[in-house]
Amino acid sequence: MSKKDILLEIGLEEMPARFVTSSMQQFADKVSSWLNEHKIDFENLQAFSTPRRLAAYVKNVSESQQDIHEEAKGPAKKIALNEAGEWTKAAAGFCRGQGMTVNDIYFKEINGIEYVHVKKYIKGKRTSELLPSLKEVVTSLSFPKNMRWANEELRYIRPIKWIVALFGEEVIPFTITNVTTGNESLGHRFLGKNITIQNPENYEQLLLSQYVIANPITRKEAIVSQLEKIEEENQWVIPIDPELLEEVTNLVEYPTALFGQFEKEFLQIPEEVLITSMKEHQRYFPVKSSDGELLPNFVTVRNGGHEHLEKVAKGNEKVLRARLQDAAFFYKEDQKIEIHTFLEKLKAIVYHEEIGTLAEKVSRVRQATNQLSDKLQFSLEAKKDADRAAEIAKFDLVTHMVYEFPELQGFMGEKYALQKGENPVVAKAINEHYMPRNAEDETPSSDVGAVLSIAEKMDTIVSCFAIGIIPSGSQDPYALRRQATGIVQTLIQKDWNIALEVIIDLVLEAIIQAGIAKKEKNELLEEILSFFKLRIKHLLQERGIRHDLIDAVLGYKIGAIPTIIRKGEVLEKEKDSSGFKESIEALSRVVNISSKAEKIGEVNPSLFTNESETTLFNKYQEVTTELHLNVSVEKAFEILVTLKPEIDQYFEQTMVMDDNPAVRENRLNLMAKIAKIVADFANVSTIIVK
Repeated sequence: MSKKDILLEIGLEEMPARFVTSSMQQFADKVSSWLNEHKIDFENLQAFSTPRRLAAYVKNVSESQQDIHEEAKGPAKKIALNEAGEWTKAAAGFCRGQGMTVNDIYFKEINGIEYVHVKKYIKGKRTSELLPSLKEVVTSLSFPKNMRWANEELRYIRPIKWIVALFGEEVIPFTITNVTTGNESLGHRFLGKNITIQNPENYEQLLLSQYVIANPITRKEAIVSQLEKIEEENQWVIPIDPELLEEVTNLVEYPTALFGQFEKEFLQIPEEVLITSMKEHQRYFPVKSSDGELLPNFVTVRNGGHEHLEKVAKGNEKVLRARLQDAAFFYKEDQKIEIHTFLEKLKAIVYHEEIGTLAEKVSRVRQATNQLSDKLQFSLEAKKDADRAAEIAKFDLVTHMVYEFPELQGFMGEKYALQKGENPVVAKAINEHYMPRNAEDETPSSDVGAVLSIAEKMDTIVSCFAIGIIPSGSQDPYALRRQATGIVQTLIQKDWNIALEVIIDLVLEAIIQAGIAKKEKNELLEEILSFFKLRIKHLLQERGIRHDLIDAVLGYKIGAIPTIIRKGEVLEKEKDSSGFKESIEALSRVVNISSKAEKIGEVNPSLFTNESETTLFNKYQEVTTELHLNVSVEKAFEILVTLKPEIDQYFEQTMVMDDNPAVRENRLNLMAKIAKIVADFANVSTIIVK
């Protein structure tokens, strides 16, 4: 059977760079899914994207669907035939639904019962007949931000300007928003011309002839190569931020790197300000010397060729100079104001209309920081530093610099705090309390920064839950998932043995006292704990812990998160060891029968009727004593599984649910006490043993 290629290109007005890659991947996935759903074979699919286009090139597509051979199961024989041996309405209706007749019926036995079956054969349609419905793939794309244009009803990332849709040399016919498919694409906006694509396989090369590098990987490699050449020629080091590189790649169709300079006087501004101004506002790459010193130069990437690069550089220098002059002014003005003046301004800034002002948030975070410092047994000096850091942690939010460059919150707080004579530990904590800022960022290194980070993030999470702002699907406007993950990672990194429930409770109590909560405390606590369990579950999955073992360690209370992680790792390590299955089964048996106990009462040895009861009780006391010695997680598991022989012997000789109520209750009390120490480790009943 002959095969052809498919090319589908959506031409658009320039898309926001941050959405280009995800949109391209979504488009490719949907085209691939469409082909698979329609049972159309193809060899492979390649995705393309630039700021002005999303495209999918599918190689060696079959000219028809796969033929379908399948067996359909119908009603039981006793329902399909009446007493006279005639076909019933049920049988006839089943056949009609399958496009068959009762003459096609045969019977097949399943689990001792005969059922009606028919064999269906559906010849595949020609691919060309189905391809116009690719229109639905184009219109079904979803984007973080959409717009409408003219009188069109379609909401899309940007107006559609042209559509190329080819199956081999044939145009796939459909129309979207008055744009009809064809075989004509547009080259570079300034350097290129319109091109006619006769065959999909020539797509990439034809666009290149009109100054469009359609493959984003090739475009990115070209940028990196040009940056490396500039580095070599000038003996510079150009730090390549992956996010900036990705953004620049999606801002241009034909990249050409060039460099410029700015006045050395601007180097008196903190390095973070200069780099942020270049990267965030101008999409420039900063330049450093071989020893890591920032130089008064920058590298940018234009969307065009090598003509008139000097003029382009001068234009970029002029724009950057204005930015840096603003930054220098803001920096100078901020230094005139004392920290207490900035703090006063926080009282007038509403963090959230239902949560209160930034000053009120700072007050709660300060209280939580002090309480956590006590529970973590900080030294008096560390407690003092933590209190001061919490008091002034947000002062830089009302500085001119952070107002202009929000990305510098924390960074400028540390710089300004040091300039104004604050303890370096306090200044560092101001910066660190925002960490980790993203998935790639580190956790706070200092104890003061870590405790402040946990308190601040937990206050944000709890206050949002208190007023009903709970992440759902892709909606998480306050980045609560990221902040919860940050708390978890910080607790693990610091290896702090403090229960998560304790941290949540002290923050929740302050939220309730402030009158913010719209729900009862227990309901809020349950919601927040469930939220954190999902974050911890994801972290355990990343560490390769099996799903049932994760459920086991998260089965009851959370407790200290570093301990939870170690429990998961211990169970994962031991799951294939000799005796694991038998030990878990023995412990699970105790846990399961203990559920019949209405309450955990005291065990009365005088009510024991056989030696196995005494032996198990003595073993329980021995194990409990050992566990109270603050042993490691690994040792705790070793101690628990030593209960197995006594448990097995107990159940061989003892009927827990004895007819005598006193004996029965006493035995259930022992089961419940053992189950309690097992539950303190994990919910072993969820562990799958084979």
